[in-house]
Amino acid sequence: MAELGLNEHHQNEVINYMRFARFKRGLCLKTVDSCFQNLKDSRLVEETFTVDEVTDMLDGLQTVVHSEVESELINTTYTNVLVLRQIFSQAEKWYLKLQTDVSELENRELLEQVAEFEKSECTSSNKKPSTDLIKPKLAPLNEGGSELLNKTVASLQEENEKLKNRLKTIETQATAALDEKTKLEKLLKDLQMIQGDQKTNANQDIAELENKVAALKCQFEKTLNDSTANQKFLEEDLVTTKHDLLKVRDQLSTAEKELEKKFQQTAAYRNMKEILTKKNEQIKDLRRKLSKYEPDD
Repeated sequence: MAELGLNEHHQNEVINYMRFARFKRGLCLKTVDSCFQNLKDSRLVEETFTVDEVTDMLDGLQTVVHSEVESELINTTYTNVLVLRQIFSQAEKWYLKLQTDVSELENRELLEQVAEFEKSECTSSNKKPSTDLIKPKLAPLNEGGSELLNKTVASLQEENEKLKNRLKTIETQATAALDEKTKLEKLLKDLQMIQGDQKTNANQDIAELENKVAALKCQFEKTLNDSTANQKFLEEDLVTTKHDLLKVRDQLSTAEKELEKKFQQTAAYRNMKEILTKKNEQIKDLRRKLSKYEPDD
């Protein structure tokens, strides 16, 4: 592995592309320099210029340089597309699918790494003899690779034929098993129909009995719940009534005592008591007098 994380073969390919790009960059810079030199030779022939003349010269120079730089940038883009096309074409011959990460193209660390690599490569290539700079041309991939690819395709075709024969055998076995399954399913269906007819009436009777039992159970539970609720209500009502009766009796006794106490304290009660006392004395006197006149036995 080398500085760019590639093997020696791929690194040499990168070096060749960088040399090509450096050569194109030099041509572009020479073209820009020639634009300025042409302006100097053709327009700068007088010692003084007005503002309008200088502005006109700069606008013309801007137009020419803009056109040259834009043309070079477009050409560089097309060149990169052709390089990617070569790489992808070789990958497709081996049924590979490559992917690119465009966000890494603006990675400053990687860009600086490439710049250092180019700088070191230029320094080392200046020290080498000119014979070392000539790299052998790569052999096209579709000669040696096609033989291996043909062998791989032949092997896959042979394996495919084996799989087809095996698939036919499995399909035959599956067809026979499916026929047997159909027969068994038909027989099972007939048996289920016979058993179903026999169980239908029994199931209906059982269902009716279950419904009746369920209805009776619901009615019994409802009656039981109602009786329990009524009994609980009556018990609570009876307890409440007893408490109220005792309370009323107590209040009545208290009221009678208070009424008797108040009545005894009234003047009418005292007068009536004196009159009754006098009447009792009179009756006693009358009885004594009567006893004198009664004959002795």
